[in-house]
Amino acid sequence: MFLGLFGLFLVLWLFGFFTQHIFGGLIHLLLIVAVISLFAHLFTARANT
Repeated sequence: MFLGLFGLFLVLWLFGFFTQHIFGGLIHLLLIVAVISLFAHLFTARANT
């Protein structure tokens, strides 16, 4: 689930990054959320093993 969120937020971030920075700070917020979701996925995967 978290890996899917990471992919989604990363794609949204890349889309926003290349569309002339219309949203400004929101784009960087999406990147931060994507990285947090990746770390959450990695830590929960380790906890389950």
